[in-house]
Amino acid sequence: MNAIHQFVFGIYPYIALAIFFLGSLARFEREQYTWKSDSSQLLRAGQLRLGNILFHVGILGIFFGHLVGLLTPVVVWDTLGITHTQKQIFAMAAGGVMGLMCFVGLVLLIHRRLSDPRIRHNSHKGDFLVLAWLIITLSLGLSTIWVSAGHLDGHMMVKLMQWAQHIVTLRGLQAAAFITDAPWLFKAHMFMGMTLFVIFPFTRLVHVWSGFASIGYVGRAWQLVRPRQ
Repeated sequence: MNAIHQFVFGIYPYIALAIFFLGSLARFEREQYTWKSDSSQLLRAGQLRLGNILFHVGILGIFFGHLVGLLTPVVVWDTLGITHTQKQIFAMAAGGVMGLMCFVGLVLLIHRRLSDPRIRHNSHKGDFLVLAWLIITLSLGLSTIWVSAGHLDGHMMVKLMQWAQHIVTLRGLQAAAFITDAPWLFKAHMFMGMTLFVIFPFTRLVHVWSGFASIGYVGRAWQLVRPRQ
């Protein structure tokens, strides 16, 4: 295991998370007027609804799928009687469906942004960076399905789970060793995914925080509006 591998998969995850959290907090404190999704619906509604639905449903499915799949201890799956092969097949199927939905939605949104002169003119460099980064990361992730199909024993999947669980439990120095022999597609996908957290605070992606925070409105007190006297 060389120094670059140790840095990228043992130290870099913490750098990415630090920038993700601290950068988001700093932007919220200093630039709240830029904290928005910059919707282009007023410029052109075509392709937006279908592309948005497919993209958001797909990306949320991928996010929570990764969260549960990687961070659930192996002993839990063993206790439930779910074999590594069964879990891997389910992960490939669910990830493939959600990934394709997200991919189609993203292609529609990219085509819409590039083909409409007004939308393209009102776009920022960060918008194109995010779209490019997402489509590359997603393409790499979908490509790993074909690699996984060649070994359904779940061995590599368990190693990826151990890596992720060591990272979140602050054992980064040991984490990188689990994926030393992982295929390059997995490593490229992981690096792109981690770097997405780095660029997150500096782009329109920060509006994701507001989406999760909106859950708080469920228990919020009613707003009392009084008529003029």
